[in-house]
Amino acid sequence: MLAVCQKGNRERQIAANSLEELALLADSAGAKIVDKVVQQLPAPSHDCYVGRGKLQELLALKDSKGFNVLILDDELTPNQQQNLEKELDIKVIDRAALILDIFAKRARTHEGRLQVELAQHQYLLPRLAGQWSHLERLGGGIGTRGPGESQLETDRRLIRRKIQRLEEQTEEIRRRRALYRRQREKSGICVVALVGYTNAGKSTLLNALCRADVLVDDHLFATLDPTTRRLNLPDNRVVLMSDTVGFIRKLPPTIINAFRATLEELSEASLLLHVVDLSSTDAPEQCQTVEKILGELGLSEKPRITVLNKIDRLMPDEPTPNGKNSESVLASLGLAPEESTVVVSALKGWGLPRLLETITKAVACANVLGTPD
Repeated sequence: MLAVCQKGNRERQIAANSLEELALLADSAGAKIVDKVVQQLPAPSHDCYVGRGKLQELLALKDSKGFNVLILDDELTPNQQQNLEKELDIKVIDRAALILDIFAKRARTHEGRLQVELAQHQYLLPRLAGQWSHLERLGGGIGTRGPGESQLETDRRLIRRKIQRLEEQTEEIRRRRALYRRQREKSGICVVALVGYTNAGKSTLLNALCRADVLVDDHLFATLDPTTRRLNLPDNRVVLMSDTVGFIRKLPPTIINAFRATLEELSEASLLLHVVDLSSTDAPEQCQTVEKILGELGLSEKPRITVLNKIDRLMPDEPTPNGKNSESVLASLGLAPEESTVVVSALKGWGLPRLLETITKAVACANVLGTPD
């Protein structure tokens, strides 16, 4: 596994954290990690992503450790990937391809599989030329235009047609979801959407609040398919709570595009619960990543509650609301105690009554009545 970053201690630490996350992704995909390498460069090489010296080091490392796949922490250009595979004579996978592989493995519903397949084809299309590089040696001109060129163009046409069909199918999903949303609006039901970094504990929180039985797995992207459950609030209102796919740094644009039918649910929600893994040493950067993606989706101004989860991993006893323990945790993160920030342990049930009260107030402020239980 390898990452390139600019020079500086902070940049190197960020790259190291990102590599640790990449290792978790690789583990989720079933890979065995033999080494992690960081190279500091002003910018990745246009030709091979890494510098020539590091390329020689990788060749020596391949001989000594015998790895047969190299995983890169950034999305490579088709040219970078093709050149690296030629130089190292092994398979090269970038972060985007790894995430797509995990998505393909985890998608369970027809909708989820459609969206993953669309993202995979959109990722593959610009990289097709490298698949046929061994045939390009046939050259050009009369009598030499043949299998390489025609097969490549045939594959491109087939993939473009497949992308078009998948886009039509996902567009139909978008229309159906829009219809459901209009029906919900007419009935006055409020939607509360869970958002956050992958593996922050959103599904565990959904299960705890709604007494649901959604799959919980301590792996990145354990939840891909959106799940919605009824939530009874203390004032007897009923809202719908929706769990969505987790975010991650360097999320490939193809993923965001393919999953827009699902992510549009966030725009229709009355309230967002931003779930944060409080136990992660990378929590501030993870929060920034989520806020950045929400901004790209046009959701920066959406009402939200910040739910600081997994407090049980940091202290043995439940922190009291507005108590010293709770305040010290918030202070360590540079946060002031606010009504819109709640410290919880979804696993142990700590802080959930206060979270329900906070949700109830936020829903009331949004002037959404909900439905009686």
